[in-house]
Amino acid sequence: MTHFLRVLNLIVLALTATIQAHVLRVRDTNPNQVVDSSKHYTHLTRTVRPGLDFEIYHPPSTFEVFDEKTTQRLAAFVDFDWNLEEETVSFVQSHLSVGRSEIGFTSGYTSESSMYGYVKQIHDGIPFINAVANVAWKDSTVVSFGSSFVQPNKIAPSKPTLDVNTAISKAEEILQGQFDGFTPSLGYLARPDGSANLVYIIQIRIEDTVDLAHGWFETFVDAHTGEVLSLTDFVAEAIVYNVIPFSKVAPPDGFELVSDPQDLEASPGGWHNGTGAEVMTKGNNVMAFCNGNLTSLSIPSTPRTPRSSASNSTVEFNYRYQPLLGPSISTNIDAGRVNGFYIANSVHDFFYRYGFTEVAFNFQDDNFGKGGQGGDAVRLSVQDSSRGVNNAFFETGPDGQPGSCLMSLWNYANPSRDASLENDILIHELTHGLTNRMIGGGTARCLQTTEARGLGEGWSDAVASWALQSTPEVRDFVMGTWVFDNPAGVRTYPYSTSNKTNPLLYSNLQGTSDRYLIGQVWANTLHNVYASLVSAYGYDKDAKKNPDGIEGNVKFLRLLIDSLALQPCNPTMVEARTAWILADKNRYGGVNSCLLWKTFASKGLGVSATKAVYVDNFNVPEGC
Repeated sequence: MTHFLRVLNLIVLALTATIQAHVLRVRDTNPNQVVDSSKHYTHLTRTVRPGLDFEIYHPPSTFEVFDEKTTQRLAAFVDFDWNLEEETVSFVQSHLSVGRSEIGFTSGYTSESSMYGYVKQIHDGIPFINAVANVAWKDSTVVSFGSSFVQPNKIAPSKPTLDVNTAISKAEEILQGQFDGFTPSLGYLARPDGSANLVYIIQIRIEDTVDLAHGWFETFVDAHTGEVLSLTDFVAEAIVYNVIPFSKVAPPDGFELVSDPQDLEASPGGWHNGTGAEVMTKGNNVMAFCNGNLTSLSIPSTPRTPRSSASNSTVEFNYRYQPLLGPSISTNIDAGRVNGFYIANSVHDFFYRYGFTEVAFNFQDDNFGKGGQGGDAVRLSVQDSSRGVNNAFFETGPDGQPGSCLMSLWNYANPSRDASLENDILIHELTHGLTNRMIGGGTARCLQTTEARGLGEGWSDAVASWALQSTPEVRDFVMGTWVFDNPAGVRTYPYSTSNKTNPLLYSNLQGTSDRYLIGQVWANTLHNVYASLVSAYGYDKDAKKNPDGIEGNVKFLRLLIDSLALQPCNPTMVEARTAWILADKNRYGGVNSCLLWKTFASKGLGVSATKAVYVDNFNVPEGC
C-alpha cells in the first residue's frame, strides 16, 4: 500500500498554530483523581461486564483548517458537473498521495452553508473500520480536512480463514450475548502496534437480567484467529433529563395541555401513524411504549373526548399524573409514555430545523425520498427495567438502524420517579443520537475514545441547557434535580458563567479518565459560549422553529450542529473548539470569531491549547 502519514498543520483563520498529538454516574466525580490521561484521544477502556474489559483503539486524527492563504481551491463550482463523491475522493487522493483503490466514499451531503464528504481507507477492496477521513467545502473551496488514515507495518491477508458462523459463535460466547441478525461484513481494524487485522463486524446484544449486564455492541472478531479484538459501543449512558412542556423541566413545574405541537416542516406527515381510534404513541420519528413492551402502544392513548362540539375528531392524550401513587399505576405509566413521545418528537423537529435532516443521518422510518437511510425511528421505552434503576441510555446504530432511548425509574425519592417525566434527561439522551450520527457521516463509530465520549456527554448537557433556557437571562443550569431528588443535581457543579460557581477548565482533563468530568468541562465551556452569544445578540423565544434568526441562542445551536459535521472522527476538545471557529466562518463569515476565541480562551482553550497535553492556554488571536 502506498500510504502516507504527513504531519498536518492546523491553520485557524489568519493565525497558524500547530496541533500536537492530540450508567450515568451521579455526583461522585473527583476532579483531582489522578490517572494516566495520555491516551484520551486514541483509547477507551470498555468494561462489558465484570472481568471482561476491552482496550479500544482509534488511530490519532489530524485536523486541518484552511484559511484564504493556504486554501485548497477546486475547479469552479458548477451545479451540472460538480460531483460531491468524485471531488471528495479526488481531494483525499491528491492530498494524502494515496491510490484511488485505497479510498472508498462513505457518505456526504450539502447543507445551507457547506458541503461534507466522508471516506474510508480501503485495502484489497475491504474497508478499514477505524481509518476514515472527512472533507468540508464552502462553495468551491475546501475549508477543512480530518483524517485518521494509517500506514500499517503489517496487514493480514484479505481472505478469511475462519467462517462467519464460527465468528458469530465466538462473539456470542465471549460477550455472553446474542447475534442480532444484522448481516455481518468484513473490515480491517488498525491496531495500536501499527498492524491491521482482518475482522468480521458482528452486532451483539446483551440482555442479562441476572447480572444487569446490557448493551448493544458492534464486535470485531479476527477473521483468522476468532479473537474478539475490539468493539464499538452503540450505547450512550446518562442519568437525568425531561420536559413538561419545553418551558418547564419536571412534574413540580406543572403539566400543560399542548395543542398540535408538531412542526410540519420537520415532520410533514405529523407525529402519529393512523387516525381516530387508531392513533397511538407511534409515528414516523418515534414510538413510545412501556418497559420494552410494544403492545403498550395500543393502550387507549387517552380519553378521546372532543374539546368542543365543533371538533369531534380531536384525540386527546390526556392522562393525569398522580405523584403520590407511584409510577406503576396505569395513568402514571401513560403520562410518562405520552410525555416522552412529545419531547422526543419535539427534539426531532428542532434538530431537523437546524440541520439534522435525512441526508445528515437523522432518525425517521420514512425519509420521503430526501436521502439517507430510513427505517430507523427512535424506540423510546419508558420505565424500562432492563438495566435496573437510576439509569437512562441512548443506543445509536448506523444510519438505517433504529435508535433506542431507554428511560428507567429512579429510586432516590419515595415513591420512585420516572425519568421520562424529566425533560433535561430526555433531551440529553436524544442528543447522543445527534452527535453519534453526525460525527463520522452516519456510522455511529466516531465517538469511541475517552475524550470523544466525554465530548458527547458535554454536547448532550449543553443542548439540554439550550432547550430549557426560556428567558433572555442566562441562568445557571443544573441537571437531574427531580429524579435525583437533590437541588444540586447529578453533576459536580452547576453550569455557570461564574468561575466561583463552576471552576472547571481545560486543565481538569489532565489526571482523569472520567468521561463525565470531561463532558462537564466541555458543557460548561459551551454554557459560557451560549451566554456570550446571547449577551451580544439577544434571545429569541421562538428559536426552536426559527433557525434563521439573528439572536444569540439561534446562533449557538446553528454553530453547535454545524460544527459536528466538520470535525474528525473521535475528535478532541481542541478540535471541537476549532470546528466551532470554522463553523462560524462558514455560516456567519467569521464575525463571531473573537467572541468565540475569548470565551474558549477563558476556559483554557486558547490559541495555543493542544490536544493530549491538557494545559490551560488563555491566549487569543492577534486582533482580538
